[in-house]
Amino acid sequence: MTPMAKVPHTVKTALGDRLQAHRATRWPQLTDLLLRFRGDYAYIDADEDGDTWPLCRLRYTGNVDQWGFAIHLASRDGYEDSFLPNGQPTGTPEQAIDCACGLYLTDPTARS
Repeated sequence: MTPMAKVPHTVKTALGDRLQAHRATRWPQLTDLLLRFRGDYAYIDADEDGDTWPLCRLRYTGNVDQWGFAIHLASRDGYEDSFLPNGQPTGTPEQAIDCACGLYLTDPTARS
């Protein structure tokens, strides 16, 4: 079994900046994206005027442009490894946010 790649502090900071910039341009109806890290995972929650909910989980692969993707399933209050709309299990943080927000904010154009 391969050991987890701990997310370096510089990557955590860059990921947060990157996601906030993308949120501001693509998902302005969201007030914020909240990040927390545990091991090689980044958990992302949406904040819409104080109402927060889990969106997805990213898994650090050692490459800042390729993260594993898991969608949050409200029906079981957990995360499930998923494929992005392009059919890949990994992708950019922006692709992951677009997929999750497209589902939760009902915007099918975000998943194409």
